[in-house]
Amino acid sequence: MSDFEDIQIFVRVAELGNLSAAGRELRHSAAVVSNRIARLEERLGVRLLNRTTRRVGLTTEGDIYYRHCQRILAEMEEAENAIANQKNTTRGPVTVTCPVAFGNMFVAPIIPKFVEKNPDVQVRLHLSDRLLDLLQDKVDLAIRIAELKESSLIVRKLAANKRVLVASPAYLKRNGTPRTPSDLLDHNCLLLRFPGSRQYQWTLQREGDEAPTTLSVSGSMDSDNGEVLTRWCLDGHGIALKSMWEVGPHIQSGALKIVLPDCIPPSHAVYTLYPENRYLPTRVRAFVDFLVAEFGGTPPWERLNAD
Repeated sequence: MSDFEDIQIFVRVAELGNLSAAGRELRHSAAVVSNRIARLEERLGVRLLNRTTRRVGLTTEGDIYYRHCQRILAEMEEAENAIANQKNTTRGPVTVTCPVAFGNMFVAPIIPKFVEKNPDVQVRLHLSDRLLDLLQDKVDLAIRIAELKESSLIVRKLAANKRVLVASPAYLKRNGTPRTPSDLLDHNCLLLRFPGSRQYQWTLQREGDEAPTTLSVSGSMDSDNGEVLTRWCLDGHGIALKSMWEVGPHIQSGALKIVLPDCIPPSHAVYTLYPENRYLPTRVRAFVDFLVAEFGGTPPWERLNAD
């Protein structure tokens, strides 16, 4: 095994914080991974990792070495991507992450179309309502529906996305219809909860008001899955803050009613994000361009609602 492969193993151990996890990803046993790290430490004459029974962490020297190794691997990837771009080849895997419901409804159905046009590309779709770290989790690009924070990622907008408060007619009949934002404090609000989620705070702005109102709402049921919240809402268990792409057909059918229609939640557009890279692989660039073309103009959920 080459020194370069030892460096690759060390970097993934540092990123995952676990020898076994790195081994599974790289198809080595934990013993082999441990031996390769030990060999690296012996050659350098320093300890790179502090080991416990559950996790490993970088020493001061390990952190310095990790940052240099990261740059080396990134430059190697850029070199390979530059050659691939020079050859104009669209081949290899593209790993994509996006929210579960959105992926099921709007991303998974169009992937066969992309693969048909690019038969040498393998699309790996990872559906999760949790926000993955693109670099740590080795993801090529993400589709996000959120208010984005500043980062080093490249961002391209795919579509606008209106959001509304909704409840079933049965729930509103049983509990009354909110007339003002503060009325929501007396209702069962269905919340999307996961690490980093802030949906327990709902921000609404009534037309004509100078400033929005932010409420810390609560309820007896929450989930880390958006589809579960929609199901609970349809079954009459509470009020939910949802995107129109999720609930548009249910509003059209009358299964859900818009609550406080004159109080508009901030819209969170649909974006695609990918790491900044001068030599973005041709296959990733092709998939990003495909998404922009598919979602550009009238979003697919608005086309469905128009039908």
